[in-house]
Amino acid sequence: MTKTRMEAFSDGVIAILITIMVLELQVPHGGTLEALRAALPEIGLYLMSFVFLGIYWNNHHHLLHVTERINGKILWANLHLLFWLSLIPFVTAWMGESDFAPLAVAVYGVVMIASALGYTIMLYAILALHGPESKLSRAVGSDTKGKLSLALYAVAIPLAFVHPAISGALYVTVSLIWLIPDRRIELLFYG
Repeated sequence: MTKTRMEAFSDGVIAILITIMVLELQVPHGGTLEALRAALPEIGLYLMSFVFLGIYWNNHHHLLHVTERINGKILWANLHLLFWLSLIPFVTAWMGESDFAPLAVAVYGVVMIASALGYTIMLYAILALHGPESKLSRAVGSDTKGKLSLALYAVAIPLAFVHPAISGALYVTVSLIWLIPDRRIELLFYG
């Protein structure tokens, strides 16, 4: 099975999710600096979720670029990932509209950890098809960044009930970890 339809579909879904999020942004009420300042938390949430979607799109692209073939398990794993990613606009809006209520911040973390698990499931389905001795398997290695991300999300979810800002800081930390380019695939495949 070829990967092009799965890649094109996934690209389209992620583009739509980003579009939905930007359409949810509320225009500041008035043309003053104070009006803009009042919109900063919502803009910050948009930026954080945009970066998360961008990270998934980027990693998805790199992974599929070096994937030689796919099967039905990979297609379903990809849909599972896209399901969780499709909830990001909802939890982003809820977190903003609730003024960072602990439950909304925790549910944002649940969607983040579920998305990370969805990506991990898809990754391991691809690795299973390509075999443990494949170049892709060697490039992925122990997936330290993936495991660290899951751990940070798992800690952030209950901490939302202690103080939502702690969870927010952990979510930003995960995005910063992934903003540092992960060159494993590029180095192994392209030198």
